[in-house]
Amino acid sequence: MLRTQTIEIGGTRLVVMSERDYEHLARAAGRTSQDDELPPFPKADKDGNLPAVEFARASIARDIIRERRALRLSQQELADLAGIRQETLSRIETGKHMASVPTIDKIDRALKKAAKARK
Repeated sequence: MLRTQTIEIGGTRLVVMSERDYEHLARAAGRTSQDDELPPFPKADKDGNLPAVEFARASIARDIIRERRALRLSQQELADLAGIRQETLSRIETGKHMASVPTIDKIDRALKKAAKARK
């Protein structure tokens, strides 16, 4: 049974739950503790705005890493399927380098192909 408590901090209502319940919900949502190893999102400025390019890079990197891991592919295997260099994939997955749209398309097609082959 999920036990929660609602509190208010600075006018914002928050839900407090045990770490065990949180981990259960995170797993059910497809998140794992491995998410902590993913490239971090950039911090918001004092007005709550995020730098768009840095956010996009981190978001793309996190999506690729999650999908690659779910398919149990190494970087080299995914790079081979996508027809790109492993070093290129590695740089994209750090979240510090932006790939071109054609490169992202190659990676996306390779992930879809690998997922279809696993079914």
